[in-house]
Amino acid sequence: RKRRLSTSNNNGDNGEPQAATRIAQSYAAMMSQIPLSDVRNFCFIAHVDHGKSSLASRVLELLGNFSLTQDSFDKVATTPQNSSNVPNYDEHNTKDTQISSSNNTNSSKEDYLKLDTLTVEQQRGITVKASAASMLYKPRDPAICSPDNPTKHLLLNMVDTPGHVDFGFEVSRSLQAVQGALLLFDASQGIQAQSLSVYQKAKEIQHGQIALMPVLTKIDLPHARPLEVALAISDVFGFDPDAVIHTSARSRIGIEEILEAVANNVPPPTAVEDASNGNSVPFHAQVVDSWFEPLRGVVCLIKVLAGAIREGNRMAVLNASFFDNTNNSTNNNKDHFSVQEIGMVVPHRIRTHELTSGRMGYAVVGLRDPRQARPGSILVAHADLNFIAQQIAMNPENKNTHADKNNNSLWSTNLKQIATQNSSSNNNEKSVLFASVHPMEAYEFDELVAAVDRLALNDTGLEVHRTSGASNSTGENGGPFLGPGLRIGFQGLLHVEVFRQRLLDEFGMEAIVTPPKVPYTIQYLPSKSSRRSQDDPTEEVIEDLANWPQSGERFDVLEPIVAVRVIAPVEYAGSVMELIKRKRGYDMETQPIDDANWMFTAHMPWGEVVTDFHDSLKNCTAGYASFDTTEAGVKKGRLAKVSIMLNGDVVEPLTFVSHVDAAQAEARVVCKKLKETLPREQFVIRIQAKAEGKIVASESIKAYRKDVLTTGGSKAVGGGDITRKKKLLEKQKRGKKRLQSQSGGAGGGKVRLSQAAFNSVIARSN
Repeated sequence: RKRRLSTSNNNGDNGEPQAATRIAQSYAAMMSQIPLSDVRNFCFIAHVDHGKSSLASRVLELLGNFSLTQDSFDKVATTPQNSSNVPNYDEHNTKDTQISSSNNTNSSKEDYLKLDTLTVEQQRGITVKASAASMLYKPRDPAICSPDNPTKHLLLNMVDTPGHVDFGFEVSRSLQAVQGALLLFDASQGIQAQSLSVYQKAKEIQHGQIALMPVLTKIDLPHARPLEVALAISDVFGFDPDAVIHTSARSRIGIEEILEAVANNVPPPTAVEDASNGNSVPFHAQVVDSWFEPLRGVVCLIKVLAGAIREGNRMAVLNASFFDNTNNSTNNNKDHFSVQEIGMVVPHRIRTHELTSGRMGYAVVGLRDPRQARPGSILVAHADLNFIAQQIAMNPENKNTHADKNNNSLWSTNLKQIATQNSSSNNNEKSVLFASVHPMEAYEFDELVAAVDRLALNDTGLEVHRTSGASNSTGENGGPFLGPGLRIGFQGLLHVEVFRQRLLDEFGMEAIVTPPKVPYTIQYLPSKSSRRSQDDPTEEVIEDLANWPQSGERFDVLEPIVAVRVIAPVEYAGSVMELIKRKRGYDMETQPIDDANWMFTAHMPWGEVVTDFHDSLKNCTAGYASFDTTEAGVKKGRLAKVSIMLNGDVVEPLTFVSHVDAAQAEARVVCKKLKETLPREQFVIRIQAKAEGKIVASESIKAYRKDVLTTGGSKAVGGGDITRKKKLLEKQKRGKKRLQSQSGGAGGGKVRLSQAAFNSVIARSN
């Protein structure tokens, strides 16, 4: 009796999970029946905080994707609906079902921002990683679907992208994988700097073949001005004002209109075929994204370009370097693996056991080394590896030959082009900032290396520089103050902050990140006192200021220049122009966007932008301005290296480059801020700044004295015996000398450096 009751209770408790599994399997089965011609790949692109994630979440909510993995399915209505967009999950019910959505339009932002899964995204309220999801949609016009589609649904693969300029590499990578993009504009803010930037990217990628659709968001806000913004969009971008879709994620307005626009305007992906005879080519897929899970290893988000991938298949990962190696013996020994799990992302995972052409999904590939499957790599069947190597050896110059009877040489040629164009090394935008990352303790360096490798797998904007191996002797040398570390390239200051926070949130690794520095080009001039040999190059790029030319050398410094585009309200025009001039901007031009906003363009040194230009711009415009940058070459400048010394020892991570006219003022600010942030020690800390061989600023932190002549409060030591007192004072004196000799400096002790000390260098112009 107890066993029967136990079995009955278990079945009752597991009813809903079993229903979830049945619904998910039915959902996946319908997806597998949809032909490639009924697949739509699209993404959301916009300026930061223009409602991309909110709108994407509302789309998933309308189509019922969030309910696929909920514990309760009481929202699944069995009443037939003519406008249903959710497929039939019941095998005995041939009619569609629809998941009802709440009519409450006052839901909080956290209720529907379900695509931002990283802790840093939820805390900061921004998107830093592109996220994908697949869904089924039944269009209003059934003629849109192919006649051979039994489901009469479209398979939509949606990608939500970041909006901040520091994560533009995520936008570029997402645009490579789609055929359409929804360009969003805030109905109250209008056109912003990143709106222009992402529009230009969409036009440049895939030779301008991406279908663009303008969308207005947040039209229900009291200060929204949809008509004015729509007319401005028409003037700047050339869109038809009547074609602009009006939406609101909070009020659930215009969500289905977005889906209809995607269904009617976005073309399906092109089937990959051998152009010589039209035959389908063997399986290959592109790695769109990848991440590391401690229990399962490397997990890849893939886009199947041709063929099908199933669980248990033997696969190999190819990158651009594979196609440069024509040694067949090396290619034959290429590492391979067995696919452990295959499924689709909705945005939760649904296991489907296989993915066919045109599908996007995840694959657990069983790799433990995060560097083996970076985004941009190509997955191929291990059985085809020898054939690919032979084709590369026969066709090293990438010519379209038809030597084999199946005419498959074009396939290997296309693989090489895809791997070269979309590999992680070529697809990444160039790093514009370089910083050193050090663990809090030297013995944690190996853990830091492992954490950075896993994080770099998921963050392709990072550029990690280190020698082979991972030991305390291989990495960036931080000197006596920091110890070993890594040299990493970033896309901007926000990218640096997000990287440091993700290290702490995802790996529990607290690290010190030194002030980022821009790369400078050094041109050496002839000099009799030069210590350089004739074989040394006359020009080199300096990413680490420790390699700055020594005294006695004659050289010119070329600093990187960026074209800055600022969009701000017209009433702040004077403040914006004054700020640009103060930051050594030149070639300034102004252009009205609409009646409320102007666009300012100028050229500025990149070193001036990365310090505090963002904060200064927000302060002088009450937070309403936005800006973006593009590279504009290099320009000769009158620059000087400012070295920061603590008790006579140069602290290279605190060193910075400044314009000669501002070097002394900025050095004084840094010394003053270091005085406020460094903790007091039992010895005097002398803070000095040195530029062009002279001390230009100096501060000191007084030592605090421990009263060794009292114990337990105010009780005196010695009882009147002066010998005992002298002995304690001499012991304290010897201890201070020992502290002063720990760093080996000229009378300096070992000073404890914190992250706040390095942040003082970043905001040195305040």
